Amino acid sequence: MDRYDVAVKQLYVISIACLLLASKFEEKEDKVPKLDQLNSFAYMCSLNLALTKKDLLKMELLLLETFNWNLCLPTPAHYIDYYLFASVSESDLHNGWPITSVTKVRAFMEKYSHYFLEVSLQDHVFLSFRPSLVAAACVGASRICLEVSPSWTAQLQLLTCYSWEHLAPCIELMLIAHDKDIKEANKEKDRVKLLQQQQQVVESLSLQTPTQVLFQQSRYHPLAQHSAVVPQFHSPIQDLCSAYRDSLQAPRLSGLASGHHSDSLHSYSTLQASFQPVLQTVSIQGPITMQVAISTEPRHCLALTYGSSYFSGHPSYTTGCFDG
Repeated sequence: MDRYDVAVKQLYVISIACLLLASKFEEKEDKVPKLDQLNSFAYMCSLNLALTKKDLLKMELLLLETFNWNLCLPTPAHYIDYYLFASVSESDLHNGWPITSVTKVRAFMEKYSHYFLEVSLQDHVFLSFRPSLVAAACVGASRICLEVSPSWTAQLQLLTCYSWEHLAPCIELMLIAHDKDIKEANKEKDRVKLLQQQQQVVESLSLQTPTQVLFQQSRYHPLAQHSAVVPQFHSPIQDLCSAYRDSLQAPRLSGLASGHHSDSLHSYSTLQASFQPVLQTVSIQGPITMQVAISTEPRHCLALTYGSSYFSGHPSYTTGCFDG
């Protein structure tokens, strides 16, 4: 259209002629629209224009001369479907084992091949290769990704007329792009997973009810710091018990045996006086200074057994400390 000065009225004729040429090139003969069908488009567009067969053929010839009769610009997509018929054979191996389902592997091969076709459209470096070579490299890269061996068969080489040495540079570029896509996909997956985890944490925190701390354990442990003072609580009891044991020794036995009851009564009164409640005040240094008074009452701390060795003729019995 750049070579000619096309009037606005002729744009409709050019568009119809382009549609007719495309249908003749791509569709079967019975699918090519007839003149009546093409004229019906004019009524749909509210145009008072009816094409004749002569006008339509004249426009077709003009378009063909403009394109130098070169209507087909081959792309890798024109070759890929042809190569896929020989992309997988029964003699191929998958991970070193025979292929059980050629149809299933061929379906995966088709998906990978179309993926590599899209990769070839995203980088201008693939324009340096022929479209047929790019299509063959798509099949070779797909076989590598699917771990189908050998990577390139004699049947594919005969069909494409390309050896592995011809395809290696193009396949290497495709596999590099494939690795980049995998890394980007993993990064995106990790990012989505991190966002989900953060959202779960936020939701869990929002569902928790606020609690008020009423009591808190103090970090100060007075007993741990004044452990040396604690044994002082037990010393009065130990002293009283020692005094009590001493009072039961030989002087008491000798007095009972000789009949000197006055000495034993004197020992009893002395011991009873020593068993009076003992008060001891212990001061504990801490956050709060307080006085602790402990009353030591050893009245019920011991049990005495009187038997025939002390009072002959009387049965033995157990009593408290001078329960009277």
